[in-house]
Amino acid sequence: MSEYDNRYLDSPLKYVKGVGENRAKLFSKLGIYTLGDIIHYFPRDYEDRSVFKPILEASDGEPITVRVRFVTGITETRPRRNLSIQKAMVTDGASLMNVTWFNQGYVKQNIDISREYVFFGTVRRVGSRVEIHNPVFEEADQSGNLTGRIVPVYPLTKGITQNILRKILRNALDAASDKIVDILPTGFRHKYRLAEAVFSYEQIHFPTSMENMEMARRRLVFEELLLLQLGLSSIKGTNSGQSGIRFSPVDISPLLNALPFKLTPAQERVFEEIRADMESERRMNRLIQGDVGSGKTILAVLAMYIAASSGYQSAFMVPTEILAEQHYRTIAPLFEKFDIKVGLLTGGLKKKEKEAIKKEAEEERLDIIIGTHAVLEDSTMFGNLGLVITDEQHRFGVRQRARLSQKGENPDLLVMTATPIPRTLALVLYGDLDVSIVDSLPPGRKPIKTYVVDESMRDRIYQFIRKNIAEGRQAYIVCPLVEESDELEVESATGLVEKIRDDALKGLRVGLIHGRMKSAEKDDIMRRFSRGELDVLVSTTVIEVGVNVPNANIMVIENAERFGLAQLHQLRGRVGRGSHQSYCILFNQGKSEISRQRMEIMAKSNDGFVIAEKDLELRGPGDVFGVRQHGLPEFRIANLYRDMDVLKDVQKAAREIVSGNLLEKDEAWRPLARRVELMVRKKLQDLSMN
Repeated sequence: MSEYDNRYLDSPLKYVKGVGENRAKLFSKLGIYTLGDIIHYFPRDYEDRSVFKPILEASDGEPITVRVRFVTGITETRPRRNLSIQKAMVTDGASLMNVTWFNQGYVKQNIDISREYVFFGTVRRVGSRVEIHNPVFEEADQSGNLTGRIVPVYPLTKGITQNILRKILRNALDAASDKIVDILPTGFRHKYRLAEAVFSYEQIHFPTSMENMEMARRRLVFEELLLLQLGLSSIKGTNSGQSGIRFSPVDISPLLNALPFKLTPAQERVFEEIRADMESERRMNRLIQGDVGSGKTILAVLAMYIAASSGYQSAFMVPTEILAEQHYRTIAPLFEKFDIKVGLLTGGLKKKEKEAIKKEAEEERLDIIIGTHAVLEDSTMFGNLGLVITDEQHRFGVRQRARLSQKGENPDLLVMTATPIPRTLALVLYGDLDVSIVDSLPPGRKPIKTYVVDESMRDRIYQFIRKNIAEGRQAYIVCPLVEESDELEVESATGLVEKIRDDALKGLRVGLIHGRMKSAEKDDIMRRFSRGELDVLVSTTVIEVGVNVPNANIMVIENAERFGLAQLHQLRGRVGRGSHQSYCILFNQGKSEISRQRMEIMAKSNDGFVIAEKDLELRGPGDVFGVRQHGLPEFRIANLYRDMDVLKDVQKAAREIVSGNLLEKDEAWRPLARRVELMVRKKLQDLSMN
């Protein structure tokens, strides 16, 4: 038998007792399609209903479990249409408590007031009176189902209640428990203090104590992270096993001497890592991660210089035409001094111009091509492609990078991102790449002054914008939505433009850019802004990855509470690129304590890595990075902030398994090896479809 009977755990959910066709459709909205899916649908929280407490000892706002009998019958009133109220008084033998149910007419029919019941709910104290609203209840001699135990709480969808989900899960576990085989060998489990699989699934869903639940959770978190680490090691091993181009040692001092600045220590360190990769026989597969403005582009330039000096071509792919043009204007004159020829290839070029550039690339008359997705076209061919670079890597799928790499024979790969990712997370997120971090900014950069304001400051902010524009500067205003929404009370880009053009910023040249515009239209607006033909640019987050406009020194972000901190930091990085003092103003409409804390972090720190760590702590990885956008695994149970200690153990265990080649050598490891193999195969299939 493999680690489990796939045919059974992969069987459709509709065959589980209590489900059927109609209910299966509802479960599909939760991403639950099979028996295995529901077993891996873990609780988001727990209610400890196991500890009984006298009414007298209960504090206001405290949830309690209490055994009671009725002192009065249940009365029902209907103060208005669509509202019914059921009331009664109960006692635990020592104290009285009022019970109120709202719109729960079934209560009168389901409760026999002559019998004892166990109630669970939140106590409310009003003077000497004690109340409980909408308690969960069951007969005392039948307790242990809804009360008297620790109860899991799950994310739900319409038509599926907590009770329904728990009953189905109970049936699913009963059906599957003898089909689950532990994929972790016994000795390994003992070494890392891990519970057995069957025990863990049982206790995560139906814990007999909080201690048992924590033991179960640790085991399941460990397994999930271990599978991920081993899967990434497998992919990385495939990549690193590829032989690549061995570039010649190149003296880069002529290029360094031609630069108007010196490399920072961080840039020097990362460049040496790149140089070592390029001079080795192993194919480079490296990610450069650096904060906004840390100087990643010059590292790409140095790598392209090595490639060109060794007789190879480079392809530098960026997400927008205007960014491609900016890189071209910066890089081409620099390389001209060294007789290194640079071409620009974008979708906006005329057909003749495109064809000419492509011909020069194929005939090796161009050393470097800077371009957008046009570089990926089948008709774009290289004579001798040795280096592939992608900027803002989260904007390109793995498949796109692979297509570009296929235009050469195992060219070296360098991917870059300015999205700050906590150091602890980079190992997980980019486990299939070698990661280099540029963790310091060039000297002389003025920190961006960040202020959190509310609506009362709006007029003053607009006056501040006018003052700076009168001094020759420019400003961004970013909104969370393109158009107004009936459901959300947030500022939209189109709505705000209409307001400020005719009122607060009347007389200024105000432009609008958003994701629904055609690419050519967006590029035209950005060009006008970068040339100084617009004073204010109102935008959605499409400018997050944008052109460098040193003259823009104000960034206003509407409804800042609706953005992740990492995204706010990325947007803030659009200013602060010139010699003038720059400002970021965050309009915060959030009322929660977390919202206040998040805005405070932005005001206090300009370090993207610190900010990303805090965002991870406050919101969790999926919310911080946007699972689909950044490729972060969508964990079923692990939380990378909470489970950092487990992750360290997992990384140690993964190193032992990989270095000892245990998955191949030892039969006891076959179930785990099979699971890793299946996961990697599925991941690669998913990536090929992106």
